[in-house]
Amino acid sequence: MSTENASPLVELRNLTFGYGERAILDNITLTVPRGKVTALMGASGGGKTTVLRLIGGQLRAQKGQTLFDGQDITVMRAEALYAARRRMGMLFQFGALFTDMSVLDNVAFPLREHTNLPEALVRDIVLMKLNAVGLRGARDLMPSELSGGMARRVALARAIALDPELVMYDEPFAGLDPISLGTAARLIRQLNDAMGLTSIVVSHDLDETFHIADQVIVLANGKIAAQGTPDEVRHSEDPLVKQFVNALPDGPVRFHHPGPSLEEDFGNGDLAGLKERA
Repeated sequence: MSTENASPLVELRNLTFGYGERAILDNITLTVPRGKVTALMGASGGGKTTVLRLIGGQLRAQKGQTLFDGQDITVMRAEALYAARRRMGMLFQFGALFTDMSVLDNVAFPLREHTNLPEALVRDIVLMKLNAVGLRGARDLMPSELSGGMARRVALARAIALDPELVMYDEPFAGLDPISLGTAARLIRQLNDAMGLTSIVVSHDLDETFHIADQVIVLANGKIAAQGTPDEVRHSEDPLVKQFVNALPDGPVRFHHPGPSLEEDFGNGDLAGLKERA
């Protein structure tokens, strides 16, 4: 069955999640098609990383469903949840490598934790994953000896160590120089296609993310502001999406945080002087 006609690997149905009185996601519905790269974008605090945590089962929705391959993560017991997580890979923001382990041991960690493979086979698998990200020669280095871009690639090798069906990336381009950023983006796309993965990328980097994504979902104010191909989202007429895509300083997301008027804070006399100095 082709991925075009297959059921989505991940689906959020009428999902609501918040912390106390603060709603983060408000009755949203979205799908992540198999074999594709889906980008989650939007202003900071819009709930993008929260979506990843809901899919991974670290958080549970108050209402609605979080479906992974048709099964609801929200109601899974521990054993079923751990089985689902073994089919997922995660690249954390800034890599999150174990600082006291070598590159080889970092990538080997999930294999040693979740399988009973002999050590010789673990080593061979690790070297293959490192080779896929161009770092087989760095196997004996420690994280402190890696550049930011290299650390991110090692983290990617670790994320695909168990041959997952889904890989989630939380800000994979943050803090990278242009060369490393381009390399990381190309790897996400190449590995997705070569390994038949499904990828979810949380990112603020518009150019690189739009270049590699099949689908873009923009979250704002607890809702989905836009969803479609990169070109469709880029040409959206929604004011908030236009502000985000064009990096405009003011719009629905205001430059000034809501508060008392200038007259209330400074008084009319002080306000005249303030405007003259401005």
